[in-house]
Amino acid sequence: MDLFKIRQEKLTLFHKNRKKETIKKEIPSHVIETCESCHTNVSVKELKSNHFVCPECGYHFKIDAHERISLLCDEFKEVDKKFITKNIENFPEYDKKLEISQKRTKLNEAVICGIGKIGDVSCAMAMMDSGFMMGSMGSVVGEKITRLVELADKKKYPLLISCTSGGARMQEGILSLVQMAKTSAAIKRFSENGGLYISLLTHPTTGGVSASFAMLGDIILAEPNCLVGFAGKRVIENTIKEKLPENFQKAEFMLEKGFIDRIVPRKELKETLIKILKMHGGHS
Repeated sequence: MDLFKIRQEKLTLFHKNRKKETIKKEIPSHVIETCESCHTNVSVKELKSNHFVCPECGYHFKIDAHERISLLCDEFKEVDKKFITKNIENFPEYDKKLEISQKRTKLNEAVICGIGKIGDVSCAMAMMDSGFMMGSMGSVVGEKITRLVELADKKKYPLLISCTSGGARMQEGILSLVQMAKTSAAIKRFSENGGLYISLLTHPTTGGVSASFAMLGDIILAEPNCLVGFAGKRVIENTIKEKLPENFQKAEFMLEKGFIDRIVPRKELKETLIKILKMHGGHS
């Protein structure tokens, strides 16, 4: 009798879960998104009209590079679009991962670079995309950003980099790590020549990107609650044998400690950038 009862309970649970899965499949992700913070179901149409910010709790959803360009730019012309990564180190499965990311994001690499206008101010811009191998920085990402910095220096344009990354790309070994020094050196030259560099930190900005160009801005802005750091919280705690604050590595903690200049909600970002650019002599 007990075995029969257990079997019946398992069957009931099985059918209940299958019903839940069926209901979930009936509402595809391109129609409804669930907020990771408050777990509210929000229509994608409403999210788009609200700049992909949850209308209930203000949680900022991740957005791709194209969406970021659409949010900030009145005009945009891409440069170095045809740069494509090659598997120089013959790392296993790397070609396949690149192909999957290219098809999913419709990008050649994890950053789009170009010259655009924010309001009526011309600006050199790099928009990273976490959908492409977690926005990791390999040789092509580093090269594109370096070339953009040099173009901004030549044209005397201000520079904006929207950062989001899991760090240096392990599949490229030392070739990815050297991009940290290369991009940083280019920004140093740009700065010495009087260029204005605005760094925008979005969720997440970690690893080799946070340890190089992301934290070198003359002005460092961040979206609310974004993760900013080098190593992970657990790694640091295990290393120093101390418990870290709950909000450690969040933008609000970084602002409190003086690592960033201002947290700007996405709705206010374009207007904030226009004011900064004009204040620093931005020209059309």
